[in-house]
Amino acid sequence: MTQIQWYPGHMAKAKKEIKNVLPLVDITIQVVDARVPGTSLHHEFAKGFSTKPQLLVLNKKDLADPEATKQWLAYYESKGFGVIAINAKEKQGIKELLAKAQDLAEPTMQALEAKGRLRRPVRAMVVGAPNTGKSTLINALLPRAIAKTANKPGVTRGQQWIRISDKIELMDTPGVLWPKLSSQSEGYKLALVSCISSAVYNDEEAAHYLISWLQEKHPNTLDKRYKIEAAGLDPQQVLEAIGKKRGLLAGAGEVRLPDVAALLLAEFRNGLLGAFTLDKLG
Repeated sequence: MTQIQWYPGHMAKAKKEIKNVLPLVDITIQVVDARVPGTSLHHEFAKGFSTKPQLLVLNKKDLADPEATKQWLAYYESKGFGVIAINAKEKQGIKELLAKAQDLAEPTMQALEAKGRLRRPVRAMVVGAPNTGKSTLINALLPRAIAKTANKPGVTRGQQWIRISDKIELMDTPGVLWPKLSSQSEGYKLALVSCISSAVYNDEEAAHYLISWLQEKHPNTLDKRYKIEAAGLDPQQVLEAIGKKRGLLAGAGEVRLPDVAALLLAEFRNGLLGAFTLDKLG
């Protein structure tokens, strides 16, 4: 992966602000991408938020392998998290998410009553890596769009409290990554689901990783989608074969490899290749 600084200053500032506001909230809601439910989890937050009830939301479940999602839900539940899989874009699982959030905060509300205080809306803080769907989730909870969304990291830049109903209010926060990659594989996975800026990686390198993964885990996928025979080809040859089939050619019949890589990544991200989970338990 191209060695470019991937932890901009605004993320370091945001992380500090999130920790400062933690005492004000009742529960935390961490949104992860269901295609990379392990890789897109901010482990520092998960550990640091252990004093508060935590709800993990596996978003974009429609793009992930359903059986793998079930396994990840069971795994995180066994670790003591509240968990749910949703498709925020289509508002699937939103009511269930609200119910889980209120259930997690119920002990806090009961504690308030025990002190002679009135119940108030549950205060939940929404955190997660960029482009996991935090703002899309908040918009799905509201009758009108209020949080900015885009299919790229870094859209939400500041904290903001948003009243969802008389029972719950949310604090939206900027997408925050961790300062250092644990492996090249982690970086490529985050790139494939758009959790990191395209300035940090090369499309062709990411496409090579995806092709290798598909050839190992789902060997017929590329053949079916692009009408090619990928068996025995290396990733570069696969890109060339796709480019020829799709007519992505320059002068003298040369394949426009950057365009082919961009096409492959876009079709993976939009679910046109199938529903896949890049992270495997165990």
